[in-house]
Amino acid sequence: MQFLLVAGVILAVSSAATLTLEDLEFHAWKLKFGKVYSSAAEEAHRKDVWLNNRKRVLVHNILADQGIKSFRLGMTPFADMDRKEYGRFISRGRLRSSKPRRAGSAYLPPAVPPGGIKLPTAVDWRDMGYVTDVKDQGYCGSCWAFSATGSLEGQHFRQTGKLVSLSEQQLVDCSGSYGNQGCDGGDVDQAFDYIAQNEGLDTEESYPYEEEDGDCCFDPSTVGATCSGWADLTGATDDVYDEPECSSSESDLDHAVLVVGYGTTEDGLDYWLVKNSWGEGWGDMGYIKMSRNKDNQCGIATEASFPLV
Repeated sequence: MQFLLVAGVILAVSSAATLTLEDLEFHAWKLKFGKVYSSAAEEAHRKDVWLNNRKRVLVHNILADQGIKSFRLGMTPFADMDRKEYGRFISRGRLRSSKPRRAGSAYLPPAVPPGGIKLPTAVDWRDMGYVTDVKDQGYCGSCWAFSATGSLEGQHFRQTGKLVSLSEQQLVDCSGSYGNQGCDGGDVDQAFDYIAQNEGLDTEESYPYEEEDGDCCFDPSTVGATCSGWADLTGATDDVYDEPECSSSESDLDHAVLVVGYGTTEDGLDYWLVKNSWGEGWGDMGYIKMSRNKDNQCGIATEASFPLV
């Protein structure tokens, strides 16, 4: 019996010795993000993609350590996607809004900030109670819905002093007649049109997120917030994501996010503080600092808008 036990231990140690550091890191990454693949072949493919992305991350972070890059990269839940696949996934979430504004739109002319006001050097709306916890859209192309709810949550708090988490799923399920396509993409302004003309959006608690298209189940008795319309912003300028190769062209916009503040780092880099919708495992606990005053890098200010409450 003792011989068998020793032999079993030796076998286990021998098997473990064949594992590389990359094997262990990949396994830990799968556990962290709950990754399960349908076959051994798929897992082998995903691991190869993951290893290629890991090399890119390591090289980039070496440059960041030398001050050549202003930000560091990490292995996110999307690290098993190649660039083309990731690009297709991102582009699902955002559709071009109809131009000119369609009949019945709740749009108002662009908001122009009044002159003579000295703006603070830094703002973080999280510290003032305007921002709900980071959410996760999963593999549904619904970034537009999360951007819309986040903006309305903040405006509703400004009006009422109450922070209410609002339902992205209602927008996914119910706003199709306004030009949105659920998990296949949508437009933030078209979401605001729907909310205004529907006279409200349910709370997250009453209409929870399902990460898939579903039947509309709007309940007027559980509305958490309303809006009367929306307006564009004009004159907006842009550790910080500063990537000169990131396009600012309107035609390349493919993701919707929520700006919750701005500021300047100790190194003098101006940034927008951005809340994403990919969970707390992405970026800095779900947030990222994007370059500001850098010729509208990544098009972050190209189609900025907000709801009116």
